[in-house]
Amino acid sequence: MKIEDVRAKAFAMPLTNPSFPRPPYRFYNREYIVITYRTDPAALAAVVPEPLVVTDNIVKYEFIRMPDSTGFGDYTESGQVIPVSFNGDHGGYVHSMYLDDDAPIAGGRELWGFPKKLASPKITHEGEVLVGTLDCRSIRCATATMGYKHQIADKDAVLKSMLAPNYMLKIIPHVDGGPRILELVRYYLEDIQVKGAWTGPAALELFQHVTVDVAKLPVLEVISAIHYVADLTLGMGEVVHDYLA
Repeated sequence: MKIEDVRAKAFAMPLTNPSFPRPPYRFYNREYIVITYRTDPAALAAVVPEPLVVTDNIVKYEFIRMPDSTGFGDYTESGQVIPVSFNGDHGGYVHSMYLDDDAPIAGGRELWGFPKKLASPKITHEGEVLVGTLDCRSIRCATATMGYKHQIADKDAVLKSMLAPNYMLKIIPHVDGGPRILELVRYYLEDIQVKGAWTGPAALELFQHVTVDVAKLPVLEVISAIHYVADLTLGMGEVVHDYLA
């Protein structure tokens, strides 16, 4: 294979059999359970990197069911997003993500820098209750329960929240073990269609685990919960801060 062919073909690893297809990626009937809770401000300060600024002592714990996504198929995700601001713009810092499919793990990490790791999240409907669970092999790491469609939520408000910017750290190591890329990345969700949204009572438990460390941001008080379904496109990212420059 000639050098120019390598340059033309290379966008992901392995070169001749990439783990994921080229973007864009469209998601259909994406189902969210998002529980907003109050946590320890010292715990937030320990994990949110400058130049991001924590705007409140809260965390949004998410379970996301993705039954139909172009390129990635059918999978489920769970993680924590922290409300922050960057140069006065309010958005969310993606602190943790756990999912059950290798293609979106590889694609999310290599393209954007999503902090994705392998685990087993699930969303189930059990009678009048929505249940979200996160397991790492035989160990339960998170359990969420929410009343099923108790009240219709404002879809415009949900859309506004989904249009806010999201931030994460993209870290690619050098062959010597040091950082080759260390960037703060921003991305947006695009072409969003909110199909339905509901609120209800909720409970959330996080359990200690050495590698799935969601409990390092402890639940002090559950503030609210929302359940919604949407179609959307995952927009590409942009570098807003280079830590190595």
